[in-house]
Amino acid sequence: MYQLVIAEKPSVAQGLAAVLGAGQRREGYLEGNGWLVSWCVGHLAELADAAAYDPAYAKWRKEDLPILPEHWKFTISPDKRDQFDTLRTLLRREDVAEVVNACDAGREGELIFRTVYALAGCSKPISRLWISSMEDEAIREGFTHLRPGREYDGLHQAALCRSKADWLVGINATRLFSLLYGCTLNIGRVVSPTLALVVQREVEIAAFQPETFYTVELDCGGLTLAGERKPSKKEAQEAAARCQGSTATVQAVERREKTEKPPALFDLTTLQREANRTLGYTAQQTLDYLQALYDKKFSTYPRTDSRYLTDDMEAGVPALVEAAASICGVAAPETVLAGQVCDSARVSDHHAVVPTASAGRADLEALPIGEREILRLVSLGLLRAVCPPCRSAETCITALCAGDPYTAKWKEVLSPGWKVHAQTADAEVGTGPDRLTEGQTLPVAAAKIKTGKTTPPKHHTEDSLLSAMETAGKEDMPEDAERQGIGTPATRATILEKLVSAGFVERKKAKKTVSLLPTPLGTALITVLPEQLQSPTLTAEWEHRLKEVERGTLAPGDFMDEIAAMLRELVETCRPVEGGAVLFPSTRETVGRCPRCGGTVTEGRKGFFCEDRACGFAIWKDSKWWENKKKKPTKSIVAALLKDGRAQVSGLWSEKTGKTYAATVLLTDDGMRASFRLEFGHE
Repeated sequence: MYQLVIAEKPSVAQGLAAVLGAGQRREGYLEGNGWLVSWCVGHLAELADAAAYDPAYAKWRKEDLPILPEHWKFTISPDKRDQFDTLRTLLRREDVAEVVNACDAGREGELIFRTVYALAGCSKPISRLWISSMEDEAIREGFTHLRPGREYDGLHQAALCRSKADWLVGINATRLFSLLYGCTLNIGRVVSPTLALVVQREVEIAAFQPETFYTVELDCGGLTLAGERKPSKKEAQEAAARCQGSTATVQAVERREKTEKPPALFDLTTLQREANRTLGYTAQQTLDYLQALYDKKFSTYPRTDSRYLTDDMEAGVPALVEAAASICGVAAPETVLAGQVCDSARVSDHHAVVPTASAGRADLEALPIGEREILRLVSLGLLRAVCPPCRSAETCITALCAGDPYTAKWKEVLSPGWKVHAQTADAEVGTGPDRLTEGQTLPVAAAKIKTGKTTPPKHHTEDSLLSAMETAGKEDMPEDAERQGIGTPATRATILEKLVSAGFVERKKAKKTVSLLPTPLGTALITVLPEQLQSPTLTAEWEHRLKEVERGTLAPGDFMDEIAAMLRELVETCRPVEGGAVLFPSTRETVGRCPRCGGTVTEGRKGFFCEDRACGFAIWKDSKWWENKKKKPTKSIVAALLKDGRAQVSGLWSEKTGKTYAATVLLTDDGMRASFRLEFGHE
């Protein structure tokens, strides 16, 4: 009898098979030593499109909304069908006694496996491989301690609810607002609130009114004292005049020692933020590089929201630190404070991202530069986290001159601690004069006026937007909420890329900073979207509710009922914003007028369509009629058909003769679909 192992992708399956001794290659799987090891290719099966529930849904009509399937259907893309068939055959084999779910250890991995398992009609016992490293020892340890699959039923339900909720909001809201405004507007459960954060930041910048202020600075022979901000230049000039040639009397000398703890280890989001800030990488690039490192056994599992290691890993931390030091080309810390990076109570599904021991022995120069830089960053994070705190002393001088207070501050580093591995210098560090005492007078050599302006908020970068997504709705959530914000660490990069690819957000580089700015289309969309679809708070609440589904404290049906109720209300109450249509002008060239409604027909990738989605008129480029004649309708052909109802077309192919010919193509539209016929003998 065999045990069947199903991984999420081929590379992982090969790594598992090598450890298990399954070295015989078969079509779509590996075999050996009592194991069958196969793989999915990401999501083999996904939720079917609306038309799968009713062919009438192929046409977008407001009266069909909301579309709320009672029994959900899945579809398998043609390019993945062969691998699905392989898995189905393996799952149904009589000599397979048990199935091991070895897909990525997280919400999506659970969904990928369970969907294939269910569609194959399998009922065999499930065990779960849950590992955070692809190193051989971690794999062996994971297979020694396989967990019952039922322990992850809640995780699967949460993942399925997330997928269904995204489908419901995407299908219904996209159709509703596209119909309301006469153009395709892609609306998403998490994409739209993220867009709202970007748009809101630009609104704040546009509304900002800079204020000029003035500051008097006193040069006291090696010590610069700064006064309070003055709203007018006249006040500053008067204060400077009073101080010129005078003395400043020291009122207080305060010296406080500070201890700054090292930052915790990286989770995915904090790593993406630092990589964006220091290396200029997008969130998606960082995730891709980190995933590649994980597959090569150089890094632990990437999609984590934890910043600590488990308590049982403490003994192994020094070896990981040695590897990190080797990767960074520095000496390992003399003292490794392993205990301060280990806390099982603060680890969720996976521990923090750290390099593996084998990474320290790898030929780093053979790695692509992006992977090398991310591995170095992960290693720096570990080196910092196990170091002692940074100790510094902050000195604050308060003095009085001509009746006005003036201050000076500086910081001295007493022991750098973890900051020996910091990538940026501390701008506050400096020195000041020695032995200043209360009551001491300091001659004022010069009194200068400095002019400043208040500055607006900065444009969002991926660093700041990821932070905003992570904390969105935090103030309205319970303090003990396990999941807050928009999306999850695993999905935030994808959300940002969707915003860019949909044309709602664009990246703009100024000097070394790449900002995320809303496009006119993105701004227009947020202008017309109701609060419930753009509210980060509501989306954060949904993430919290999904966590409750995972824990089993909220029934999946109750969560889905909440989504359905919101969509019913949306469809019933939502009306177009007055004048909103002007916000969405078409950017496509007009091909002609629609014979059905008189609207504008433009060319798309798959055909020629009336821009009024409620109309539904279309001439498809790959329709059977044109395909049988080995001819595709061109812009000029369609323009003639729309103008005159007929077009002269050459190069039509005859199946009977095997030759091409010319004829007049006539257009007929019955209000449901466009059809064509040929006419011969007429010019």
